[in-house]
Amino acid sequence: MSGDGASPLHEVLARARELVDRWEYEDCGTVTVKEFCRYAAAVDDADYIRRARALEAAGEPVEAPPLFLAATMSWEDGPVEGELRPDGLAVRESPCTRGLAVRQVHGGQSVRLMRPLVAGARVTASRAVVSAQRKHGRSGAFVLLALTTRFTSADGSELTAVDETIVVREAPASCEGQSGAAA
Repeated sequence: MSGDGASPLHEVLARARELVDRWEYEDCGTVTVKEFCRYAAAVDDADYIRRARALEAAGEPVEAPPLFLAATMSWEDGPVEGELRPDGLAVRESPCTRGLAVRQVHGGQSVRLMRPLVAGARVTASRAVVSAQRKHGRSGAFVLLALTTRFTSADGSELTAVDETIVVREAPASCEGQSGAAA
């Protein structure tokens, strides 16, 4: 791994610093009971599914499981396996790393739940890099990217906010040629 200014970590840091506090907005669409139940099935919460379907059948409002918004990585259909980065993430979930020989892991997350999300609500996600720092630990250099994602309803009320840290390291030499065009 290069110690010069042309290293992949230097490039990640430079890209991230250009994006600090530049918010991107995404219309997530109108959420449905079906989406809530798919999430509940994925986390093995059959009780939620029964309650939600009973409320829906009775014409009552159905609230999303509390972590539904925080757990949804993308509102798109998602990439096919061949379009994933070598570390298994989609380019969209890999800020500032396109085309670079890096690996990343999530270094932590905090979630603030402000208001319940109800089926039929239109949701907007806004996301920004809030800081980027180069660090050095026992196993070498890395970049810490801090991101915030805010989910709001159509009236602008904040539903959920997620603060997360992503740890970006240079890829081992054996993986450098595998970053692919989509990375």
